[in-house]
Amino acid sequence: MRTLNLGILAHVDAGKTSLTERLLHSVGVIDEIGSVDRGSTQTDSLALERQRGITIKSAVVSFVVDGITVNLIDTPGHPDFIAEVERVLGVLDGAVLVVSAVEGVQAQTRVLMRTLRRLRVPTLVFVNKVDRAGARYEELLRDIAAKLTPAIVPMGAVTGLGTRDAAVRPHTADDAGFTARLVDLLADHDDAFLADYVRDEASASQDRRLRGELAAQTGRALVHPVFFGSAITGAGVDSLVNGISGLLPAAEGDPGGPVAGTVFKVERGPAGEKIACVRLFSGTVRVRDLLRFGRAGQHLGEEKVTAISVFERGTAVPCGSVGAGRIGRLWGLGDIRIGDTLGDPQVTGPAAAHHFAPPSLETVVVPRRRADAGALHVALTQLAEQDPLIGLRQDGIRQELSLSLYGEVQKEVIQETLAEDFGIDVEFRGTTTICTERLLGTGAAAEIIHQEPNPFLATVGLRVEPAPVGSGVEFGLGVELGSMPYAFFKAVEETVRETLLQGIHGWEVPDCRVTMTHSGYAPRQSHSHAVFDKSMSSTAGDFRLLTPLVLRAALEQAGTVVCEPMHRFHLEVPADTFGAVLPALTRLGAVPGAPVTEGASYLLRGDIPAASVHRLEQQLPALTGGEGVLESAFDHYRPVPGGHARSNRACPVPP
Repeated sequence: MRTLNLGILAHVDAGKTSLTERLLHSVGVIDEIGSVDRGSTQTDSLALERQRGITIKSAVVSFVVDGITVNLIDTPGHPDFIAEVERVLGVLDGAVLVVSAVEGVQAQTRVLMRTLRRLRVPTLVFVNKVDRAGARYEELLRDIAAKLTPAIVPMGAVTGLGTRDAAVRPHTADDAGFTARLVDLLADHDDAFLADYVRDEASASQDRRLRGELAAQTGRALVHPVFFGSAITGAGVDSLVNGISGLLPAAEGDPGGPVAGTVFKVERGPAGEKIACVRLFSGTVRVRDLLRFGRAGQHLGEEKVTAISVFERGTAVPCGSVGAGRIGRLWGLGDIRIGDTLGDPQVTGPAAAHHFAPPSLETVVVPRRRADAGALHVALTQLAEQDPLIGLRQDGIRQELSLSLYGEVQKEVIQETLAEDFGIDVEFRGTTTICTERLLGTGAAAEIIHQEPNPFLATVGLRVEPAPVGSGVEFGLGVELGSMPYAFFKAVEETVRETLLQGIHGWEVPDCRVTMTHSGYAPRQSHSHAVFDKSMSSTAGDFRLLTPLVLRAALEQAGTVVCEPMHRFHLEVPADTFGAVLPALTRLGAVPGAPVTEGASYLLRGDIPAASVHRLEQQLPALTGGEGVLESAFDHYRPVPGGHARSNRACPVPP
């Protein structure tokens, strides 16, 4: 049986979780449709999701249609949980992007569609809520074409739009207008089809030929069919199901090939055991297999798979193996984390290797009861396993725990999770922006063994140089590898990477080349009775203690500048509010470009400090009468004025 791994994505409140429920009901997986408001849906299983009525964690359910096993992944819609969505994108064969017929194309809708198109994920658009007052059809299609992609074709017409009696009539080849639109769209992307149409219009316009070409171009993410309906009443959902099975490509992969997969989610079982959700791109994993996994191109280890479950007909069931193209839950991999690759990382493809912008905010977490400090660290470590972009960081000097975040809602969810799941009450200190330090030049330093003021039995010399933005930290040797034991070189490299997490001013130094220029050690020495004498022999500890001192001296010689994260923003406001919006942008440190007139609106693009985005979101409804639409995403870092002298609290969020 073929498999299709399908993502449901949308702006918050567009109705994607309700659509998931309706899909499961329409294919017979559930007898009763759950309600987001009542907290009875299949995929929102967390207590917090039921209480808040939003999706926080991605969830997988499964159903069978037309001989295809569809693993449906429901994802969060709130932008604070965009990392959860992004991790899922790399394991999808196709997606359904949900748009509200009333609210239309919203900020998050644009962000999601841009990402889907960039990753070339085959995508259907489902316009939900056609039964709601204010629902639109032609106007909304124009918005979708203008704001998402022009390569769309409506797959049906709606009668009774905006009423509880709204119904959807699928288009067929007998609809001359539909056929003409479809032929034009397909011909735009396929010269061979255009030539066939010119040569024999009747043959090229046959329903089977058109549907086959539409499926082929949809599968290559060239065109995007648009379906209309209502998740609440079920109108149009059958047509969407047919589109899912007939237009989206099934998973590919050789079950007999080398094992290759990606971990996109990590859970904890009832006994605290770690469960890895894995999409396999190649090969087969069986219970008791010794499985290799790695991170960022590094081999981390091998562990034995102790149990496997796969998704079938709405739930996960135990299974002895999971093969290429499928999603499985694996037990026994205690050291595995989200983003790890299994087996051969070359087989996972570019989508699985995609990296997304990290969160730009950070906050200090403090337990209300001092006695909970140890338990808090354990709890946050477990949460960071499930969401590595939380970025747990401990300040050794202040003895404080810091978390990186996307927004205030995520912070509230973490606070509630700690209280309900771990029994730990916490409070947060002020939210700050996560800055970085960029090298201004090249620096070098060295400490030689047996020479003052070096108190350690080790020689370490390091040179630091700037590297291109986004290249990361590169460690290399300028000395012979055989000049001392490999374990000592390893200790230096690991300590260099750890030390660069906090540069001169307390921020991470992300992009640089570090070269070890001097090395030396005291060989292992023993007394006559063969007892090892540490006072005369070097250990890895000597190198771990000396390396931070040398590296810091090299950084100080090179100099660093503190840089703040900048978002690229796209702002659409009514023309009559432009005069109020522009001064507000200036006060928030934004640098807008020239406005572009679009009908009765102004479009503004530019850069804004990440620290100001949240405040702009708060001010925008009042400034624009609720009509302003803001999109923003991390784009680059820029030096903070005077940043070379700033402390590690250099980038506070404006009050």
